[in-house]
Amino acid sequence: MSVNDEKFSVDLKEFDLDQAREKELLEKQNECSFVWTNKQGEPVGVVMCYLAAKGKLWLCMTEERARVAAVRRDPRTCVIVSSAGTDMRTGKAVTYKGTSVVHAHDAPLLKGWFFEAYAARLHKGSDREKIRQIMADIDIPERVVIEFTPTKSIGYDGDKMAAKVPGTGGNFDRIFR
Repeated sequence: MSVNDEKFSVDLKEFDLDQAREKELLEKQNECSFVWTNKQGEPVGVVMCYLAAKGKLWLCMTEERARVAAVRRDPRTCVIVSSAGTDMRTGKAVTYKGTSVVHAHDAPLLKGWFFEAYAARLHKGSDREKIRQIMADIDIPERVVIEFTPTKSIGYDGDKMAAKVPGTGGNFDRIFR
């Protein structure tokens, strides 16, 4: 079967992102889409930076953001991470269904590791002074941290599709040029 066949259809389940590629994606990408529901039950999302650590994703924002109250009201949330903008090229992605918990900036769970790890992730370098500056900017009383625990994942690896289905590239690089 190829993309030139009259009835081209591919079941994407067989092109799942394996654990090693998923880990690579989470390390290389800076941003995710974080999705929750508002009071009316409508899905809402934003693009945010994240930290993958301890088997979870951690997101940081100020208390006044609407998503904070929404997560407290209904912890069912979703996170999507795409390879776009990384050296992995497009065509790799993972969507996580899960639950979120909001933690105050001084929560015992976060003490001694979170803000430094998050600052280092944002910096993507080893300049300790720069990391300290970023920490000073984000470790403020108004800041809260969302701890996202994935309960289900749906992955896609376009490289697997390209290797198995003639005529497909498995990614979207040609579209974005």
